[in-house]
Amino acid sequence: MAKNKLAGYIEKHCEANNLRSEKIKVGKIDIRYFCVGQGDPLIIVHGGGGSGSAWLQNAIELSNYYTVYIPDLPGFGRSKSISEDFDLLEYVSFLEDFSSSLGLKDFHLAGHSLGGGIALHYALMFPHKVRRLVLISSLCLGKEIALWPRILSNAKIYRFLKNIIVSLLCAIKSLWSIFNKPFTFEHPRFLLRMSVGQCVMTFKGQTAVLLNCLSKLLMPTLLIWGARDSIVPARHAYAAARLIPDCQVHIFEKCGHSAYRRKVPEFSKLLVRFLR
Repeated sequence: MAKNKLAGYIEKHCEANNLRSEKIKVGKIDIRYFCVGQGDPLIIVHGGGGSGSAWLQNAIELSNYYTVYIPDLPGFGRSKSISEDFDLLEYVSFLEDFSSSLGLKDFHLAGHSLGGGIALHYALMFPHKVRRLVLISSLCLGKEIALWPRILSNAKIYRFLKNIIVSLLCAIKSLWSIFNKPFTFEHPRFLLRMSVGQCVMTFKGQTAVLLNCLSKLLMPTLLIWGARDSIVPARHAYAAARLIPDCQVHIFEKCGHSAYRRKVPEFSKLLVRFLR
């Protein structure tokens, strides 16, 4: 959905559905998150290409059944960064600190793409806190991934761009100081996303693959994919389902990597049936 259409949808429905944009301090980091609904808690972890706002339509659809929490991951959306470089386990720890800050003892957990990889790691590390797990076109379930993220994850390309951009910003800061005016800058967000790639893949493919650990997922698990996913192939879902003790698979035909956005009503009904 186009940004202006999405903004119109949110503006029209957020007040009636009590959709709120909140701020919370998680450790020393200021985090923005969305909250809406009533019922059992459901945390949704967005993918590496966006922020929590990508899930607002789904949140509104689910709000009659669940209290939905969607944080902007550190360094994404309007949340501050943990550091200049991405570390997957730091984001797993963030999810634990975020849920604890909200006072949630246990909850349903869903994650898309990179967020799916974070959710999967979390469910393995904190199984007592996850009632049911939903992974959507998730990373960490197989080695294959599209060529373009593998290229962007190249360490040499990342270091080259990082050195150029940081040097440029430092030069601007020095020049600005001549006029006795303060100049501050944050680490560019797209560099953080390249850092994400380095943490979970190389040019040869994904590196944070957890197939050997999937038999330890004892909570009911749902794997959702788009049949036309050009980033992470749908066959990862079938391979993972053979290893997860209590697992269901749903493939959306004629959908790609973000089936949750293409099929909002159908996706929400699927989640409600599974999470009940």
